[in-house]
Amino acid sequence: MVTVRRSNTILYTDRWAETVAFYRESLSLAVVFENDWFVEFALGPTSFVSVADASRSSIAPGRGDGITLSLQVEDVHVVRADLLRAGVEVAEIGVRWGAEVLDVRDPAGNRVEFWADGTSTI
Repeated sequence: MVTVRRSNTILYTDRWAETVAFYRESLSLAVVFENDWFVEFALGPTSFVSVADASRSSIAPGRGDGITLSLQVEDVHVVRADLLRAGVEVAEIGVRWGAEVLDVRDPAGNRVEFWADGTSTI
């Protein structure tokens, strides 16, 4: 059996600067590692998402096809308001599987899904 101690999703993109800015500024994620072509952001104590400049790596850039970062949050209404203030284009909040869901796309085209259990404070 595999014992996972840490999880990191790496997004390879040809829109590196814009995608890094999205996660750093629009989502306000904390940077835990950074160099001139790779930035790692903390999602939680053992969960991370990284953005890699595809032109500086041996892996081709993704186009967002088949990629969803699914992030459970306390309140999708608060997240939506924060994203709107940051100038991010966001959809209306929907309901899937009994949860409130908000979908956005990062500059590389990856889907970022924020969801809450349907008990928001707004």
